[in-house]
Amino acid sequence: MLLNKRLIEESNTNNLAAHKRSYEYVATGINNIGAIIQKLVDFQVAIPSWALGTGGTRFGRFSGGGEPGNLEQKIEDIGLLHALNQSSGAISLHIPWDIPSDAAETRKLAAMHDIKFDAVNSNTFQDQANQPLSYKFGSLQHVDKAVRKQAIEHNIEVIKQGEALGSKALTVWLADGSCFPGQLNFRKAWQNTFEGLQEIYAALPADWKIFVEYKAYEPNFYSTTVGDWGQSYLYTSKLGPQAFTLVDLGHHLPNANIEQIVSLLMMEDKLAGFHFNDSKYGDDDLTVGSINPYQLFLIFNELVEGMDAKRMDHATDLAWMIDASHNVKDPLEDLLQSIEAIMIAYAQALMVDTPALKAAQEINDVVKAQEILQAAYRTDVRPLVAEARMISGGALQPLQVFRSLKIREQLIKERGQSTVATGL
Repeated sequence: MLLNKRLIEESNTNNLAAHKRSYEYVATGINNIGAIIQKLVDFQVAIPSWALGTGGTRFGRFSGGGEPGNLEQKIEDIGLLHALNQSSGAISLHIPWDIPSDAAETRKLAAMHDIKFDAVNSNTFQDQANQPLSYKFGSLQHVDKAVRKQAIEHNIEVIKQGEALGSKALTVWLADGSCFPGQLNFRKAWQNTFEGLQEIYAALPADWKIFVEYKAYEPNFYSTTVGDWGQSYLYTSKLGPQAFTLVDLGHHLPNANIEQIVSLLMMEDKLAGFHFNDSKYGDDDLTVGSINPYQLFLIFNELVEGMDAKRMDHATDLAWMIDASHNVKDPLEDLLQSIEAIMIAYAQALMVDTPALKAAQEINDVVKAQEILQAAYRTDVRPLVAEARMISGGALQPLQVFRSLKIREQLIKERGQSTVATGL
């Protein structure tokens, strides 16, 4: 369904007076307010095609109604999100869950919703229908060369699918590893994986990137062949200048200093970007900013400082993507919340007095440094984010509009109560 812009404008008119008061209160005294608002306008976060249906756990899945049953409906759902917040202008496809039947028509549909195609994601962590060989014991690391060849060919096919859609990056996440000591030879598994990645890398178009994602554990619990950022960095450093390390916020051991990891990868020009989510215990894939919003702010503080130091374009030089699974929430509402949390953390980071922070660091004034960071974090920047949305044609209150227009109810009426999103 397409959202009538007039309905957004009517909602904004009703909320405008209160918004103006809040915005003027926060904006007063911010010298570079125009630049901050423009950065917020430009910033876009890709929505993964797999996040538009109700998620689940190994214990069960409780389906929601009106889920998108095909790629076209997924693009329409992201179009709804983008119409509401004007910050969700890209889709990240997972192949083979979402193979377009007609790439040209799919691109036309996406353009109609003002949606571009972000990184395409390969899938060798589960067996697909009619797949000749199994990935039960790994894919690129597998002891059987035929299995490795199958995984390589799949990734190359994903690149071709992405080329047809206008994507410029391939994300590789491998579930490869072992569950028990002695199950595999670590060095051989690493070498097999690297050789496979080399073949995939050689198939990249000249203007493409490959993102190598890592994860500390799950589905294998004794070892993971790309288990942390250091292992990913080792692969990408050896592969070449088109290879980068992708950071998923949930793919770390508890209490990992993700902001330091981000800073070092960016310093080495090996940071691909992010899969945003949040977690309490492990790879929980919870709503962004729902558990530890301060950590999200600290990550963005390192990003803003590092990107500015390297004169990078905040909006385009790194990849910004969500990777979440919603078990008990409406997926579209969850994504609206996640985008809002990302934009808030980014806006707060833009407000950090970086020169003052650097001066405090140079004289080891720990208290002053903390105060500078927390002054920005404690600022309610929601009016700034809302202003940027309104300027772009979005809703001042996206979640409020989503509920008041009963969008989920309309989707259920169109698609039915028992539809299941592809890939879930």
